[in-house]
Amino acid sequence: MNFFRGVMGGQAAGPQPTGAETIQKLCDRVASSTLLDDRRDAVRALKSLSKKYRMEVGNQAMDHLIHVLQTDRSDIEILGYALDTLYNIICNDEEEEQDESEDENAQKQADDLGAQFTEKFIQDPEHVTLLLTVLEEFDFRVRWPGVKLLTALLKNQGAQVQGVILVSPMGVSRLMDLLADSREVIRNDGLLLLQQLTKGNAAIQKIVAFENAFERLLDIITEEGSSDGGIVVEDCLLLLLNLLKNNSSNQNFFKEGSYIQRMKPWFEVGDDNSGWSAQKVTNLHLMLQLVRVMVSPVNSPGATASCQKSMYQCGLLQQLCTILMATGVPADILTETINTVSEVIRGSQVNQDYFASVNAPSNPPRPAIVVLLMSMVNERQPFVLRCAVLYCFQCFLYKNQKGQGEIVATLLPSTIDATSISAGQLLCGGLFSADSLSNWCAAVALAHALQDNLTQKEQLLRVQLATSLGNPPVSLLQQCTNILSQGSKVQTRVGLLMLLCTWISNCPIAVTHFLHNQENVPFLTGQISENLGEDERLVQGLCALLLGICIYFNDNSLENYTKEKLKQLVEKRIGKENFVEKLGFITKHELYSRASQKPQPVFPSPEQMLFDHEFTKLVKELEGVITKAVHKSSEEEKKEEEVKKSLEQHDNIVTQYKELIREQDAQVNELKEQVASLSSQNEQLQTTITQQLCQIQQHKDQYNILKLKVGKENQSQANGQVDTSQVNGLQTEELTQLREEVEELHKQHALLQTQLSDKDALINILRSEAAQTAEGTAGSSDTTEVLKELEALRSQVQTQLAEINQLKTERQELLRSVEAGSLDTATSGDSSSDTVKLAELESRLAAQVSETERHKDEARSLSGSRAELEQQLASATSTVAILQAEKTKLQTEVQESKKEQDDLLMLLADQDQKILSLKKRLKELGEPVEDEDYLDTRDQTDEEEEEEEDEN
Repeated sequence: MNFFRGVMGGQAAGPQPTGAETIQKLCDRVASSTLLDDRRDAVRALKSLSKKYRMEVGNQAMDHLIHVLQTDRSDIEILGYALDTLYNIICNDEEEEQDESEDENAQKQADDLGAQFTEKFIQDPEHVTLLLTVLEEFDFRVRWPGVKLLTALLKNQGAQVQGVILVSPMGVSRLMDLLADSREVIRNDGLLLLQQLTKGNAAIQKIVAFENAFERLLDIITEEGSSDGGIVVEDCLLLLLNLLKNNSSNQNFFKEGSYIQRMKPWFEVGDDNSGWSAQKVTNLHLMLQLVRVMVSPVNSPGATASCQKSMYQCGLLQQLCTILMATGVPADILTETINTVSEVIRGSQVNQDYFASVNAPSNPPRPAIVVLLMSMVNERQPFVLRCAVLYCFQCFLYKNQKGQGEIVATLLPSTIDATSISAGQLLCGGLFSADSLSNWCAAVALAHALQDNLTQKEQLLRVQLATSLGNPPVSLLQQCTNILSQGSKVQTRVGLLMLLCTWISNCPIAVTHFLHNQENVPFLTGQISENLGEDERLVQGLCALLLGICIYFNDNSLENYTKEKLKQLVEKRIGKENFVEKLGFITKHELYSRASQKPQPVFPSPEQMLFDHEFTKLVKELEGVITKAVHKSSEEEKKEEEVKKSLEQHDNIVTQYKELIREQDAQVNELKEQVASLSSQNEQLQTTITQQLCQIQQHKDQYNILKLKVGKENQSQANGQVDTSQVNGLQTEELTQLREEVEELHKQHALLQTQLSDKDALINILRSEAAQTAEGTAGSSDTTEVLKELEALRSQVQTQLAEINQLKTERQELLRSVEAGSLDTATSGDSSSDTVKLAELESRLAAQVSETERHKDEARSLSGSRAELEQQLASATSTVAILQAEKTKLQTEVQESKKEQDDLLMLLADQDQKILSLKKRLKELGEPVEDEDYLDTRDQTDEEEEEEEDEN
């Protein structure tokens, strides 16, 4: 006790030990003490010193603390103290809170210390596995510090800890259980842990997703109030972003699980948009980012299109457009909503058509596109908002020729409406306004209306602009070149040059219109040939690109500006090498590579807004071909044209042969099908012929047999050798035999009737017995005997039918013999008596047949009763099987209960043994100990007194 008084600051004689010495003594105590209480007190003391003496505790006590986690798993308190101590020496957050006044070097040293101790802890991967095992303990004093410690390890050495957890059996699954913890503190810290765990590790992200993470996180977001929720909603959204960003597998799983539909209620912000807390803005911002992750242009086109379709079908796009047109929405949320809508509609014709139909809630209603463009060309609007509107307009026109045509149509003279503002009017107004950023945005937006659309490039040539009163209108193309020649700001000229390059590329008619103005080519050559400053290099490069497009896409329709003359002009005025060098200024510009990375225009400041993403693709496509076109001579071009023509002819010939081969293939396939059908018909005909030949042969054989019979009969009539007495004798014997057989049949019939009545009685008894489920199995043997007798009865009926058929055959033969023409007139009396007998026999046979038919009907009814009995037996058997299964289950539960009771008895015995040993030690130490008999007697006495009081 004196030792702990010294450690905890109590007064003791002699000099006080230093912190390092105290920590060393505590570590020795943890390592050597045999009593759990002593070790627990020592670890508690280390915990109290771990924040002030972080380095000393980390260096000296870490191994001892890990050993405590391994050996003292049964004591919750010491586990909690050990985990808290490890967290204090590994985590840097506490240091940041305590040392806010320190300089950056001190903070960096603290961070390095945390990384150093983390590396020491994870040097043995089993330590991380041990920590995962400790987290299975449900007690709050162990689980909460364990979660915080693992989070700190992931923050300091994320990749290494992730690798250990990934290969640990059920490692990720154990951590997923934290989300289901009923204690909010542990659940919320579990979210922070999973955030660190899923950073940059696609394998862990997939495991977490397939551990039902999406369902749990969306449920938590809903429970916490969606966008109106607190920091927990933010943590859930950050974890969802980790799981979905750049992970196509999880994105597909999210879409297939119908989780996109569950995102729609997040954006139901309501009509009252006055109360936007900082947390709500943050939550909604993350929710919009989550939508963008699913439809990002960097995803595969198929996956993006599928998500865009789902968002339209579930109404999510409509909900976003509602926020877009709502009033009172904060500027940053409005900006992010515009960017989100942009990517939801990008390249999706259905979504683009819907967006074109959205109107702003104004009077009169205006299209959403017009309202957005008004913000883009308004220099008072925030810069990021104007960039977002430009991106939205670009996405609306991306691969949307219908939308491109509608925008260009608003500029044509036949469709201009003077009473309303159109998109084309806003773009023209921005193109020639005094604000250079508006110039650039309008030029880029108009260029996207012409992207990969030759029809709209030609249509835009018809646009005429009124400059001033009294002056004739000029074309839009001419007005763009006029502004260029006036020497405006660099940003304005860059925007106009990008528009002109996009407009006239791959459009010879537009090239002709551009070259028709005599001032354009001298202006371009003058710009390229001059030695201007650094800021003008980009303009020189774009002028070189524009002139190169005029050369490459020239159809030689203007005599003064054919391809050859333009190349000669470049060589004389500029020089080929100089021209190529100036052309290369575009791709060497530092802002070119930034714009080429992604479609969204993101710029730190308006001055750096110079390049458009789609234009960088055009430069990459044309730079090489323009360089080649400038360096080629006229002879080389002629040779190339001849080669092209020969190649085209060759291609035409090859195409013709391919078409001929396709036609021949089709004909061959048709002939093959005809051959197959004819072959099958031939096989059928061969089979039919074979059958007919067999029938003909059979008919021939029958004909020969009949021919022989007729020959024998004619021969017997000619010889007159028929012995009528023998015939009469044979007939009498046969009739006697028939009578005996008929009598025997009568006896068998009576016997069968008796058996049937017995069986009917037995069946009735069995039916009554089968109605009782519990006794169903008892009558199964009798029913089996009945079934056997039924089978025997059926066989007897079949035998009787065969005998009747035989009697019928003999009767017919007897009739034929009686009617034979070989009998003389002397025997006519006997024949008539025989005929009477035959009639009697026939009537008896008919009666017997009717009896047999009735017998068969009764047998059928009996077989129906048999089927009913079989069903009843099956039901009884299934009931018995169910009872037997329940009995088996009960027996198993009884066995398990017995086993649990045995285990409890063993535990109680161990407990009693421990209590006895403890009592013995207490007695040895001189402490008074009450015996169990005395305690039992006292308890019994207390109970008797309570009973007496209750009676009173």
